[in-house]
Formats: sequence, C-alpha cells, structure tokens
Amino acid sequence: MSQNDPNQSKFNFPSYLSEFNPWNNIKIMHTNVPTDILSGITVAVIAMPLALAFGVASGLGPEAGMWAAICGGILVGLFGGSNTGVSGPTGPKVVQLAAIIAATKLASGQPDVVFAMSMVFLSGLICIILALMKIGRFIYYTPYSVVSGFMCGIGVIIILLEIPPMLGFATPNSVIAAIKQIPYDVMHEKPHALIISLATFFTILLWPRITKKQWLPAPLLGLIVGTSIAHLFHFGDIEYLGSMPVGMPHLYWPDFTRFGDMIGGAFALAGLCIFDSLLTCLVADNMTGERHNSDREIFGQGIANMGCGIVGGVTTATATMRTVANIKCGGKTGLASITHGVVLLALMLGLAPYATYIPMACLAGILLKVGLDIIDYRVLPVLHRMPLTDSICFWSVLILTISVDLLVAMGVGITIAFVRIVQELGQTYEQNVISLNKMTRPLPPDVSIPEELKEKVLKLRLEGPLFFGVSDTIYRASSALVDYKYLIIRMARVPMVDMSGAYLLDDIIDKAHHQGAIVFFTGLRPQVERTLTRLKIIEKVTEENCLATFNDAILRIEEIENGSASKKGKLESDHLSRV
Repeated sequence: MSQNDPNQSKFNFPSYLSEFNPWNNIKIMHTNVPTDILSGITVAVIAMPLALAFGVASGLGPEAGMWAAICGGILVGLFGGSNTGVSGPTGPKVVQLAAIIAATKLASGQPDVVFAMSMVFLSGLICIILALMKIGRFIYYTPYSVVSGFMCGIGVIIILLEIPPMLGFATPNSVIAAIKQIPYDVMHEKPHALIISLATFFTILLWPRITKKQWLPAPLLGLIVGTSIAHLFHFGDIEYLGSMPVGMPHLYWPDFTRFGDMIGGAFALAGLCIFDSLLTCLVADNMTGERHNSDREIFGQGIANMGCGIVGGVTTATATMRTVANIKCGGKTGLASITHGVVLLALMLGLAPYATYIPMACLAGILLKVGLDIIDYRVLPVLHRMPLTDSICFWSVLILTISVDLLVAMGVGITIAFVRIVQELGQTYEQNVISLNKMTRPLPPDVSIPEELKEKVLKLRLEGPLFFGVSDTIYRASSALVDYKYLIIRMARVPMVDMSGAYLLDDIIDKAHHQGAIVFFTGLRPQVERTLTRLKIIEKVTEENCLATFNDAILRIEEIENGSASKKGKLESDHLSRV
C-alpha cells in the first residue's frame, strides 16, 4: 500500500508493516456481504464437529478445538492473505500437538496446559517473525504435480472418512480404519441415515443447476433439507451432533520459564502451520484463479496462534476442507471466515443447544460433496500422458497423503521434483575441452605461437551455474585434461558458483599444478569472483592470471613463453662467457 493511499490513515501502520495492515482485508468485505455471511454460517456448521473432534484428539478437550476455530476464523479473516481461506484446527497440526502434550504430561497424568498454551503462543510469535522475513514466496516453488497430488489425496481422504457416517455409523479416526470399516457398514447400513445423507448430497448437487442465484448456498440448503427430513419423519435411530461445552474461555498467559524445552516444539508447530496453510492457499488459488499473499497469510496465522495460546485453543492453520467448502458456497472475502468464527463464538456463548438438532448424516452428505469437489479433475484426463517424473511425484504425494500424512507426502514430492530439476540442469549445459590448434576462431593478429605449443594449450569452456548438480558433467569434461602446459578456464557464461562447484574448480587447478601447468580464468563475473576469492581459489590461480577475455589469456601465454625464452637465452650466454 502506498504512502499516499487515503485508506492508510485509517490504520497508521509503519510503511514496512503496511502489507500486514488489516485494512487490506476490511476494505473489500462490502463486496459480497449476503453470500459471505451465508457461506460463513454453512462453514461454521461444517467446522463445528471437526473442531470438537480435534479438541478431543489433542488431549485438551472439545472446547480447545472450538476456541482454535474461533480464533482462526476471526483473526485470520482480518489479517490473513487469502480472501477465501478459512482457518481452524487441522489434522496434521493437532496430531503434532497431541504428541507434544503426551510427552509433557504432569506427574498426575494430566496435560500441562500452561506449557502447551505457551508453546502454541510462541509458535504464533515465530510465524510473525518469519512473515516479517518474507519467506512466504518460497511456496510458489512447489511443483504442480505436488499440489495436484495433495488435492486429490485430501479429496479421497474426505470421501473415505464420510462413507461410514453416511451409512449411519461413527466417523473413523483414520483412513485405514475407514477402509477396514466400510465393508461392515455397507452390509449393516441404516436406511434413515442413508436417506438423509443422499438427500443432502443431491440437494447440493442439483441446486446450482436449478438456479444461478447465489443468495442461498447449496450446502446450507442441503443442511436445511437433511435436518428437516430427519425431524419431519422422526428419524430417532440416527446420530445427532449432541451437546457441547459452552461459556467464556479460561485465559492462559504465556509462561516462558521453560523456554529451552518449548522452543523446538514451537518451531515444529510454526513450520507445519506455514506449510499446511500455504499449501491450502495454493489449492484455493487453483480453484478461484486468484493469488494469495503468502507473507500476510503467515502473519495472520501467527496472530491466530497467539490468540489460541491465550484462550486455550489448540493450534490453528488454514484448513483445506473448510476453505473448499467456503469457495463452493460462494465466499469471496474475509467476511465469510469472520462470520464462521462469530457463529462458533455464539455457539460457545449459549446457542449450542440449537446445534444438537443437526444429524451427523447430513454433515456427511455435505462433506462428501466437498471431497468430490477438491479432487483436481484438470489433471485426471492426462495422468497417462504425464512425464515420468511428474507421474511418480503425483502418485507418491497422493498415496502418502492418504496412507501416511501431509508432511511426509509433501517432503517426498518436493524431493522428487528437486532431484529432477537438478538432473535436468546438469544435462542442460555443455562443458567441453579443446586444444588451441583445433579451435576454429582466429588468434589475435599480433600473436605468434609455435604449432607444437598449441597442442599444449587447452581451453575448458564452462557454461551455466556451477553447483553440485553439474559436478558429474564437469568431472567428465575435466577427465580430458591430459598432457598440457597451459589451461584456460572460460567462465564468461557461468552466472554463479556454490561451494561444490568452487571446490571442483579447486581440484582441476590442483591437477593442473601437479602436472606443472599454468591455469587462467577468463570472463569471471563479479559474483563468481567474490565466491572464489572468499574460498581462496583465486589465490591459487593468482590475480594476474584472471583475465577479461580468451585473447588476453593467449597474449599472457605468449608473454610467459617469450619471458622463458629470454631467460633461457641469458642463461646460455652466461654459461658460454664463463667457459
């Protein structure tokens, strides 16, 4: 935001922090008010059972999940970098926090809530620091095959987890449990639950085809239809949401007396928060055609996690399921996320009894449609035509997302893509060795080098960045360096050198010196020269042998040869005079 922006006066942030000004989000909230509010209500209904379940899974109780969803919805809606993202507790983060809580229990066996909340608060503070360091841009280096595999994997997970509640049974704790449970559930399905879930699902599916109006989102209409059927026909043999805790939160002020014990866990929570959130934002970008602000999203997550640490909520991140549901309901600004948080807050402060009338099968029908929508149908028709490495990357991420977890899947996917890029870069540039008498380019007109010496002058032409990925190609080229007196290493087309490349040059220079040869660098770029100077590679070649052009190196060789000849003649003359 520029310094002259009139909106800047509403929130007088320093210029460096203007990117994180909440006015960036507030000023567009009037553009889609009715649909955003209805979308927020729908997402809140979807988020509530998830928040309760995540709170229980963390070991801190259902209310901890609810307060995390409230903080994530309201604070990230104000400060976040994605217009359609909805934040709250997520599976990967809750699993991570649960492991930390289990490892730090008090002697009584109860969770050390103060320690856990202080760690959550610290993870939020770390997120804010990393946002100020502008690390968010690195998420755009994630390959599309990784993002697509993740989207399809999440879609399959949601579908598998929602089949049991559609049939009238409890939601499984994991995908593996769902796969094992589905055959039994199919054989013993409850007709009333199936009727409600299918009615909800087909309402959501058909409503956009009946009307193009967005004032009533399809998932909210599906929720009304499913709930109405359950109560009109008195389906009492199905499961409903049930009661939930209400009331104001207990406040936990951060206690950093055990800072050394919590800093590692806090960094782990912050890292997963960033990765989980930004990956979901990429999914949202693919669905909406927009582009989120990664640094602002990290900043918003930092604020939300600090809030979670104070009110006793589990850690939060941008949630894929809720974000996709928000997009499908027509949400377009942070108002939807804030509405979702406010609705959950109202439930926590006294409206919870109204939620008890919602059938679980109705929510399952909504989430089944969410799971189908999140699958990347753009990539499915071309799966058999993908490049081999992209195909391996896609299937690895898909399978690992379903069977293991998000972090492992993303780590493997990015590693595969990284190895592929390194391999292709290593093969893109040609490195070769040629002797002076085999060159087609003419020598400077004022240079006369004997033919027998030309065989002893070799040129090693290097191209592209010299990094660990090209070590093999340079090694093969340097193996042709035999029986020479002078070596000219042409560096004009080398834009950068890392330590691996620098020490590879060092080995080539040592080999040349071992054979009694003299080495020249030509065309060194400033950045490359600085690196080689710091690593003391230049001093082996000497400054006077680092020249601007290849012709300068030839002239230098002639100068050395003429100097040697003069010195040899003088020695012979001195010898004859003594005789």
